[in-house]
Amino acid sequence: MALATRNDDVTLSDVVAEPAGPAREAAFQHALDVLRERRDEFNEQGYVPRDYMTLLKKAGLFRVAVPEKFGGEPLPPAEFMKQVEQISAVDPATGWVASFGSALVYFSSLPVETQRQLYSQSKDIVFAAGMFPMFEAEKVEGGYLCSGEWQFASGCKGADLLGMGLRGGEETGGKPLTALIDRSKVEIVDNWDVAGMKATGSHNVVADRVFVPESMTFIRGGEPTIDEPITRYPVLAYAAQVLAVVTLGAARGALDYVTEVGSGSTSITGGPAKGNRPAYKAGLAKAEAKLRSAQAFFYGSTEEVWAKAVAGEEITENDKALLRLASTEAAHVGRDVVMSAFNLAGTGAIFAQHPLQRYLRDGLVPAQHAMLQEHTYEASGALLMGLDAGIPSFP
Repeated sequence: MALATRNDDVTLSDVVAEPAGPAREAAFQHALDVLRERRDEFNEQGYVPRDYMTLLKKAGLFRVAVPEKFGGEPLPPAEFMKQVEQISAVDPATGWVASFGSALVYFSSLPVETQRQLYSQSKDIVFAAGMFPMFEAEKVEGGYLCSGEWQFASGCKGADLLGMGLRGGEETGGKPLTALIDRSKVEIVDNWDVAGMKATGSHNVVADRVFVPESMTFIRGGEPTIDEPITRYPVLAYAAQVLAVVTLGAARGALDYVTEVGSGSTSITGGPAKGNRPAYKAGLAKAEAKLRSAQAFFYGSTEEVWAKAVAGEEITENDKALLRLASTEAAHVGRDVVMSAFNLAGTGAIFAQHPLQRYLRDGLVPAQHAMLQEHTYEASGALLMGLDAGIPSFP
């Protein structure tokens, strides 16, 4: 069991990432191997446990957005998301939880001294948040008294720090506030009863007049107080991207199965192996083309905007709109590819323990998320034409 350090506000684990290079890569591959063995366990219990989060920490997944100023080793977004995609190809729900390694980009809106204090304790902080519904906190001297019950706190049982969404006002430009709090100061309500993404453990979080210092709050999507490439990259677009890439991983896992395993199955009616059927071969090829096309748009847009962030060039509304469009497309095309794999697999795939069920249950979920639903196509198109997106805080 790892030791922990604490200050007046939070307790953070002392687990640290392996040194960058071969040791960290080996830790990542080890985490993938363990996930193959334990993914059913995570789904059955309904959350990714803290001991597995330790493996992801050692693989460096939770320091990818810590600024260099505080000793961090920020990764280019495309590099991080390719890791999330690999995890998701093994287990999409665990990939969803791992994707929040990018969420520390939100912390760049905290006061500089708060960031310094947090990162002096740990560069490997697991953060989970229940942002909605947003509650009105009671303003008191030095901070806020927070009460409410927040939904969809994915990964909360394995987190070090939790965030709660507070209603903003004129001083926040209408954007919500996030209050950071030690997980021991809130109650986690075990109510995550779902078919898809069960292992994300996206339970409700309850607080009852919990004091949060003003220094431990930030505007979600607010202006960063640190200027580095990772803090220049569009934070809300990145939040949509890391969810969308989970679907790309789910689609890859499903396609790999029907390519390597399912195609060799003999029909129950005694017919030829499925892979020898024209419809199977054509369907597999079309699904592969769709997935690779969506990946190319997704990562191509990411790398273009990242290059601007590195160069300190202006990142335009059009750039952000394309990131959001590529994210929505990835989520929806990935979902279609999962369905194509399910169709190719035939009747056997309807059984609960069939390997494709994992990708079917979990891979359909990201496109249901508010940041990736169908209406975000319309919002992206509006911005590309210079019109109002019609969605708050978009893109």
